[in-house]
Amino acid sequence: MSGGRGAFVLGPRTTIWTDRADSAVAARFARQIAPATGLDLVVKIGAGTSGSRIVFRQAAEGDTALGREGYRLQITPGVATVTSAAPAGAFYASQTMRQLLPAAVFRSALVSGTAWSMPAVTIEDRPRFQWRGAHLDVSRHFMPKEFVKKYIDLLALHKMNTFHWHLTDDQGWRLEIKKYPRLTEVGAWRSQTLAGRPQHDSAANVFDKARHGGFYTQDDAREIVAYARDRFVRVVPEIEMPGHSQATIAAYPFLGNFGDTVPVWTTWGVTPHILNPSDSTIAFMQDVLTEVMALFPSEFIHIGGDEAPKTEWKASPRAQARMKELGLSNENELQSWFTTKMDVFLASHGRRLVGWDEILEGGLAPNAVVMSWRGIAGGITAARAGHDVVMAPENYTYFDKYQSLNKDAEPLAIGGFLPIDSVYAYEPVPPELEARYASHILGAQGQVWTEYITGPKQVEYMAYPRISVLSEVLWTPRTRRDFADFSARLPAHLRRLNALDVNYRP
Repeated sequence: MSGGRGAFVLGPRTTIWTDRADSAVAARFARQIAPATGLDLVVKIGAGTSGSRIVFRQAAEGDTALGREGYRLQITPGVATVTSAAPAGAFYASQTMRQLLPAAVFRSALVSGTAWSMPAVTIEDRPRFQWRGAHLDVSRHFMPKEFVKKYIDLLALHKMNTFHWHLTDDQGWRLEIKKYPRLTEVGAWRSQTLAGRPQHDSAANVFDKARHGGFYTQDDAREIVAYARDRFVRVVPEIEMPGHSQATIAAYPFLGNFGDTVPVWTTWGVTPHILNPSDSTIAFMQDVLTEVMALFPSEFIHIGGDEAPKTEWKASPRAQARMKELGLSNENELQSWFTTKMDVFLASHGRRLVGWDEILEGGLAPNAVVMSWRGIAGGITAARAGHDVVMAPENYTYFDKYQSLNKDAEPLAIGGFLPIDSVYAYEPVPPELEARYASHILGAQGQVWTEYITGPKQVEYMAYPRISVLSEVLWTPRTRRDFADFSARLPAHLRRLNALDVNYRP
């Protein structure tokens, strides 16, 4: 980035010029700045050669320096020019222009007495990583559809391109599946919720005695996907299996190992209930994934795979018979077999399976992408084996951890301490990983688990500004990262979050 002299001032005579490829991006930019500025900027197809103007144009043929998501932005007193090779790059340039304007541009009503100007500057920018994401758990506490949209808006503002939507777990199934309506009729609702932390003596647990639940219809899911697509965010759905499935088994007891009826879970931790490894269960979950794939066009489908206790499998004659039939030596290999069945099924439909790093145990499915959460070792092992990896180590990317050592002054959290300087210090490519495997590190993402996060404003408090920090880690080259410089810029960004009514932690 290099500075220039003067500033570009938006006014009623400013015109936006664009080619047809970037016309939707240009029109969205005009709509985004209209409420606060009161300017109804005209968007025209063409090159634009005179007057105050913003020009979106395609990079010259053969110009590969920008990639699909990069852009060049040149701002002079009379003209702002965006050059990109693809609409995603143009979109990210438009986000940069919004950030170059006064923070009040993010308000949704007219702001008077403000000069809407951008400093003269030349920027050439492209992301370091192709997977720049944030996760949201809506199973432990259901989040309204409109908040999910706001969450996606904020990701797009930060040039994040992946929304990992954790839709099912022991405490609730949140996605309508037409073939199996009891998943939401039964699985989306729990009778009560643990208040505070689980006690060592479960009889001492205290509950709120309030029914909790909710789910997204398939139309809701399509709406979210379309909303995200317009903002160049892909939605990666997560359907947990074979563990974290108590809500699934509550809805359809035949999926469990002993056929007994269990409730949707009302507390936190790891339940022993796990899907049985029968052909009927495999068919059931593949039916579910068929409907999921129809809703979510993402190349990636997440099937969980984490924290799947094998206690029930050890005690189940059916599971043990399956292991003997397959010649498997232990229950970890049985989970690997289960995961591989899903991997092959998804691959046959042109999709890629993603799973938490426990899917490494017992042998990794051929096409699987590993999401490494228990530190970095799983990611290193997977990359060395030729598998793509998304880094999500809990010590650096779990935003349900405390943001202060003075825990009494903070909302109840799952534990641990993760301040913004630790997030900024995170390096997604492990230094131990040989250079020839580094290309397998697709990127990283932040996690927001909601056991102790009960609503949207608390999600915002835990996620921001830590997602703001991680977005810079994932976009910016390692050699250009500087925490002191970031800290000096952060107050200006917090003013933008104020304007957007984001309840970030001060």
